[in-house]
Amino acid sequence: MKFRSVFKFHPTIPITPWTAPSPWTLSLQRLSVLTFGLIIFGIGDALIITSGLGSAPWTVLAQGLSIQTELSIGTSTFIISVIVLLFWLPLSERPGLGTFANIVVIALALDFTLSLITRPLSWLSQIAMVLVGICLVAIGSMFYLTCGLGAGPRDGWMTGIHHRWRIPIARVRFSIEFTVLSLGWLLGGIVGIGTLLFALLIGPAIALSCSVVAQLTSE
Repeated sequence: MKFRSVFKFHPTIPITPWTAPSPWTLSLQRLSVLTFGLIIFGIGDALIITSGLGSAPWTVLAQGLSIQTELSIGTSTFIISVIVLLFWLPLSERPGLGTFANIVVIALALDFTLSLITRPLSWLSQIAMVLVGICLVAIGSMFYLTCGLGAGPRDGWMTGIHHRWRIPIARVRFSIEFTVLSLGWLLGGIVGIGTLLFALLIGPAIALSCSVVAQLTSE
């Protein structure tokens, strides 16, 4: 593996030995990678939440819903994902196994991790927890996306709107994320420096993760 190549952001989702030719083409290897990626994603999300410095927009919404209803954040995440999946119906989007696994596995991993960890006392430790969480979410996203088993509910909603009304994908993504973040904040979800760090770093972190796996699987 070329050392310099690893640190070049990969422009696309790489094709790997476990990438499925269709969203319902299953294998033990593919299912293992998918499950591992979603668990890592849920653990990373839990670390960011526990830091108390804010979370990703959709997690802020789940946190706000949890505060208002006394449901766990994992359960709130599950409910929001199911509702968003219903929004696919008028958009003619087709889910895959990864779509449904995304709803269930992340919610379970999130709640389980939150039950095990507590907020660090020092501010530096909280920042470190956010950064580790972002790294885990990025790695989990890379494994999940490279499986090719269907988009998650939120991504599928975004691409469905883009294809249906030809609205630029960046505008669709910004509008959804801003609306979700605002609603989550109004419900009591925590918005802070962790939210900003997530917004700034998650894209490059996923691209870097994709670059590493592309190099490893091409050799």
